[in-house]
Amino acid sequence: MESCHDGQGVGRYQGDATKRSMPRFSSNICGIVSRITSVLQNHQISIAALPVAEFPLRLSVVTTALLMVTTGAKAQDTGVYREIETKYIFGFTEGSGIGLEGEKEVSTETVAGFGKRDGRYGVSETELEYEFTPNQYVQIELGPLMSTYNISNVTGLDNRNQLKFDGFFTEFRYLVIERGPSSPLAVTLSAEPEWHSADETSGAPLVNYELEAKINADLELIPNRMFLGSNVLYEPETSRVDLGVWQNELTVGASMALAYRITPSVTVGAEAWYLRHYDSIGFSAYTGDAVFVGPTMYVQITAKAFMTAAWNAQVTGRDINDNGETIGSLNLTEFTRQRAKLKFAVEF
Repeated sequence: MESCHDGQGVGRYQGDATKRSMPRFSSNICGIVSRITSVLQNHQISIAALPVAEFPLRLSVVTTALLMVTTGAKAQDTGVYREIETKYIFGFTEGSGIGLEGEKEVSTETVAGFGKRDGRYGVSETELEYEFTPNQYVQIELGPLMSTYNISNVTGLDNRNQLKFDGFFTEFRYLVIERGPSSPLAVTLSAEPEWHSADETSGAPLVNYELEAKINADLELIPNRMFLGSNVLYEPETSRVDLGVWQNELTVGASMALAYRITPSVTVGAEAWYLRHYDSIGFSAYTGDAVFVGPTMYVQITAKAFMTAAWNAQVTGRDINDNGETIGSLNLTEFTRQRAKLKFAVEF
C-alpha cells in the first residue's frame, strides 16, 4: 500500500492550470486524514461519541482539528502569492470565481443557525455537492440536502431532535465580467433552485420551492493579497403546509466582505450582511430585518483540498409582529442569534 505523505503545490489558483496525477491526489487525501485522526486521538476527542442531535458540535470538532493540522503545516508556496479563486474566501459572501475549465469538485457545505428568543435552538443544513466547470464562464453544482434539528422549549416551535434528508439543490453560475490586467473587478451571476421536504426553521413536513438568486462581485485591492467582496441577494420561496395552502415569502439582502491573505495558503477576513424578510414574493408584508457581522477564514490544505469557515452574530434587527409592533432589538423570528458556515472540498 502506498504510504501517506504531505502534498505540496501552489493551491487552488486560477492562474495555474497544471493538473496533478491521481496517485499524488490520493496520497494528499491520505495525508489529510492521517493528520486529522492523529490530532483527534492526541486530544482524546471522539466524534462518534457525540449524539446525532449535536451534529453542529461534530462540525466544530472537525473544524478545530483541521485548523490544528493546517496551523502546524508549512506554507505550500513560501512567500509566493499566486492568483487565487475568490469564490470561497469571503465566508457567507460568495466571490466571483468559477474555477478552471474542466475542473471538478466534491464537497460538503454546512450552514447552521443557533439561538432564538427562548429555549434551545440549533438547526443545520448540509449540501453534499458535486461541482463542475464545463467552460471558463459557466459553473454548475448539484446534490442532496441533509438537515439536523435540535429544538427544545422554543416558543411557537415543536420540540424536535432529528437528522433527516431534506431535498435537492442545483446552482448555475455565469461569469459576466472577468478580471484582467486592466480591470480589478469581476462579477458572476448565480441562481440556485431548491426543493425542501421540511421547514428550514422548525423541521415540520411540507413542500417548499425556493430560488436563491445572487450578484457576486469582488474587487482586487492588492494584487493576489487583498480582496473586497459584495453580494446582492433575492430569494423568493413558496411552501405548501398540511392544509394544502401555499404560503409565499421573500428574503432580500446585501453584503460586504474583506479578505486578506496572511500566508499563501491562509486567508482571513470579516463580513457584514443586511437581510430583510417579507411574507410575500413581492416587496409587501414586511416582517423585519437583521444585521449580521463576523470573521471568515479560508485555508488551502493541499494543492487539491481546502476548507472555508465563517461565523456571524446578529448585532441588530427589527422583529415586527402582526400588529405592526417591534419586538426587542433583534429579529429572532425569521433569523437566529448566530450562524456558522463550514465547507470542506476536494478537487479532481
